[in-house]
Amino acid sequence: MVERKYYIGVDVGTGSARAAIVRDDGYIVSVATEPIRIWNPKPNMYEQSSDNIWNAVTVCVKKLLAGSGVDKTSVFGIGFDATCSLVVVDKDFKPVQVSDTGDEVRNIVMWMDHRASDEADSISHTGHKVLDQVGGTMSPEMEPPKLMWLKKHLKESCWDNAAHFFELPDFLTWRATGSLSRSLCSVVSKWGYQADGQGLSSWSESFLQKIGLEDLADNNYSRIGNDIKPPGSPCGEGLSAKAAAELGLMEKTPVGTSIIDAHAGGLGCLSCNIDSPGFPEFPLSNRLALICGTSSCHMTLSEEPRYVAGVWGPHYSAMIPGMWLIEGGQSATGKLLDHIVETHAAYADVETTAATKGVSVYAVLNDILKDMASKKRIPSVSHLTKNFHLWPDFHGNRAPLADPSLTGMISGLTLSASSEDLAILYLATVQALCYGTRHILEEMKIKGQVINVIYLCGGLRKNPLFVSMNADVTGMPVVLPEEKESVLLGAAMLGACASASHYSVQSAMKAMGGRGQVMTPNLDDLSFHDKKYKVFRQMVEDQQQYRAFMSD
Repeated sequence: MVERKYYIGVDVGTGSARAAIVRDDGYIVSVATEPIRIWNPKPNMYEQSSDNIWNAVTVCVKKLLAGSGVDKTSVFGIGFDATCSLVVVDKDFKPVQVSDTGDEVRNIVMWMDHRASDEADSISHTGHKVLDQVGGTMSPEMEPPKLMWLKKHLKESCWDNAAHFFELPDFLTWRATGSLSRSLCSVVSKWGYQADGQGLSSWSESFLQKIGLEDLADNNYSRIGNDIKPPGSPCGEGLSAKAAAELGLMEKTPVGTSIIDAHAGGLGCLSCNIDSPGFPEFPLSNRLALICGTSSCHMTLSEEPRYVAGVWGPHYSAMIPGMWLIEGGQSATGKLLDHIVETHAAYADVETTAATKGVSVYAVLNDILKDMASKKRIPSVSHLTKNFHLWPDFHGNRAPLADPSLTGMISGLTLSASSEDLAILYLATVQALCYGTRHILEEMKIKGQVINVIYLCGGLRKNPLFVSMNADVTGMPVVLPEEKESVLLGAAMLGACASASHYSVQSAMKAMGGRGQVMTPNLDDLSFHDKKYKVFRQMVEDQQQYRAFMSD
């Protein structure tokens, strides 16, 4: 019998830390989850604690080892991914508070924190060439505007005490190994680091000077990292003695250089083989990884750099070494659906029904929609929103408009507040999110990035309405990886690379990718969605016109 190798993938998302033990063929043996805390001290401000997060990670990994039957000596590598949140620590690696609350443990500015919108606008107006890699517009979800905000508003309490600024995935690998190296994925995608694909990579000192952060260049950029490694490369000498004891693993277990959570999802889902005879095997450059959770990321790869206005990238080797990453996104998807549903007057009734049936609220709403379509004898559920429309940017537009100031819009409201009305509102929200994806795909196509198939992973892949609507709205097949935990699988692949079991990320993807099934679009509904999409595009034009009317 061939002895199996196992790897651990750790994912720190918005609201929880998760870990999985993954077999060398990509089969996930066991998953453990532990909640992490979020503070929301003011509107648009979201904070976390790196101590709280690391404690949650250690609990998860120990749960895995205790419940899976896999001995720690059979774990050959570990990989980490996390949200693109900013972690601040002092010279002793103690937390530095990131607001004026006085709570020192809260040392993380979360990815979805929009406190630095003014600073992001300021950067966008510089016209610096660094902006070419972020679609021409700096997002408040990236790190340069957040760093500007901290220096401007908390210079004495935070900025002057901060010895190290980490992307959360890089903080995790430091905590695990003691290595201060940073991931190319993190710094290229979110910090303005430059990599040209010709062997040249560096921080842009002129950019830092332009935005008033020139002191980050001091001591050879020691506060933001001067040892940049590609994802999956060995990090330090593996697990430190302290981290190994905390995690319940062997000291010096190889640790892969980290990756952002959505990028890990891209690795995990784009690698699956299709279980559908005759289905064409499109190259990576014609595939879109749609990672849907609290927010959504739209990730595709290219052999050459493509610049798409309002879309992040191209980022060289940010996800797969040697390829350019282009990344769109929506700032709120799962979070938006929860908000829409849970704030409706009929939510309590639907929640009670779901509890009685032992299913999710969304399963109940999906059933209501099916019953309504059947009673009305209409072609499909989609047509229930013929006269109901929604613009979904309740938390701003990440791509392709890159306007964090945009807000949500709803057309078609009545005085009714029944569970059927909630179902229609929910359906319109799902459709609007899918129209947002279509908008991103259209802008990519204009620049020569043609997508033929969507690979979908993340929490929303469990919702059949969301899956089918993405296929119907885009007119493209949607591939669902058999292994639902694509993000954890991608993280584990990094550990496999670091262990030298695979010579490259691509090799790990091929060996561990698993299988996938195809959902084909209902092309009979395409003309309906074409009309709805015209309304969708018109709504944002109307919102912009309203602002012009009121500008005086």
